[in-house]
Amino acid sequence: MKFLHVIRSLDPRMGGPNETLRQIIQPMREAGYETEVVTLDRPNAPWLRELPIPIHALGPARGWYGFSPRLVPWLRQHHRGYGAVIVRGLWQYHGLGTWIVLRNSSIPYFVFAHGMLDPWGKRHPAKHVKKWAYWAWVEHRVLQRARAVLFTSEEERFLAHGVFWPHKCNEVVVNYGTSPPPGNAEEHRAKFFGVYPALQNKRLVLCLGRIHPKKGCDLLIEAFARVFGADGDWHLVIAGPDEVGTQQKLVRLAKSLGISHRVTWTGMLTGDLKWGAMYVSEVFALASHSENFGIVVAEALACGLPVLISNRVNIWREIAADRAGLVAEDNVNGAEGLLRDWIRLDPLERGAMRENARTCFARRFHIEHAAASLIKAITDSQVCRAAAS
Repeated sequence: MKFLHVIRSLDPRMGGPNETLRQIIQPMREAGYETEVVTLDRPNAPWLRELPIPIHALGPARGWYGFSPRLVPWLRQHHRGYGAVIVRGLWQYHGLGTWIVLRNSSIPYFVFAHGMLDPWGKRHPAKHVKKWAYWAWVEHRVLQRARAVLFTSEEERFLAHGVFWPHKCNEVVVNYGTSPPPGNAEEHRAKFFGVYPALQNKRLVLCLGRIHPKKGCDLLIEAFARVFGADGDWHLVIAGPDEVGTQQKLVRLAKSLGISHRVTWTGMLTGDLKWGAMYVSEVFALASHSENFGIVVAEALACGLPVLISNRVNIWREIAADRAGLVAEDNVNGAEGLLRDWIRLDPLERGAMRENARTCFARRFHIEHAAASLIKAITDSQVCRAAAS
C-alpha cells in the first residue's frame, strides 16, 4: 500500500511537522507501507534533494495561501494509485485542493490539524476573523469529509473544540514523535564546542526552535535575568531561525536586563550542531504560549535532557506524569519558577530526571510508535485499498 502526503512545503525551517514527515518514511517502509509526497515547493528547492522517496513538487505556490494551479489536475490524474492521502495542516490551498478531488472519491483522505485549531489564535482578532470566514466557506467542509482528523495529543484535540463552528469531524488521537539522535554523544559535544568554544564550562539553558512571539522567548530571557543575573556560570542559548523579525526585540530586551553577554544566538542549528547543543546543555526550556506538540521537546528527551515547559505545550501532561521535566504557567513568574525549581533539585534528583527523560521518549515519542499509530488510524478506517500497481 502507498500513502500520499500532501503538504505546503518541506522546508525544514517550517518546523516540526516537516521533520516528522521526513523521519516517518523508514519505519513506514519497514512496516510495508510506501510513502510519496506532494509539496507545493518549487521543483528545484534544495531541501527536496535529500528525501529517498518520490517527491512531486507542484510549485512554486503563490503567496502565503500557497495556491498552485497544478495541484488539482495532478491529484485527479494520480489519486487512484494510493491507499490513502494524508493532508498536513490547515488554512492553505493544499487542503482545499485535496477536498475538491477526493470529497466523493473511494480514496479516503485524512487531515493532520498540527495545532492549527488552537485557541491561541484568538489573541490576534484580525487573523481570527479571516480564519472564521475561511472556516465557514471551506475549512469545515475539508475536515467534515475527511475520514479522520488526526490530533497528536488529547490536549490538542480538547483545545480544538469551541474555536470555530460548526465543528463536526471524526477525531482520532495518534502517537507522534521523532527519531533518536544519531551517532555518538561525545562527538556531537566536541563539534558544538568547536564552533562555540566560549560556552565550555558554562551551565547552559537551551531554547531551540523557531524564534516567534508565541514561543515565549521574552519570558525566558526575563526569567533568566531574575534567577541567574548575578551568576556568571549560567548561560542562555537561543537557537533557531528568526521567522518574523522577533530576534532584534529580544536582543534589546536582554541588553536592557544587563545579560546580553550571557545570551548566545546561534541561528538555526541542524545535524551534529543541533544534537551537540542538546548534549552540552543542562536543561531545555520552552515557555511557549501555544505549542501543538513540540518535536524539539521530544528530541531533548531523547538526549536525556530534562525539559522546563509551559502548560501550553500540549504534551505537558505526559512530561509531568513521567517526571521528565517541570511544568508551569506561560508567564514570567512561571518561567522564573521553572528555573528556580530546577536549581533547587539536588544532583541525584537531576540525574533521575535525565533517566526519566530517556524513558519517556522511548515509551511515548519514538518515531516507530508514531508510524504504527498512523498506520492503525488509516487501516482501521476500513476504506483503504491497496495502491494500484
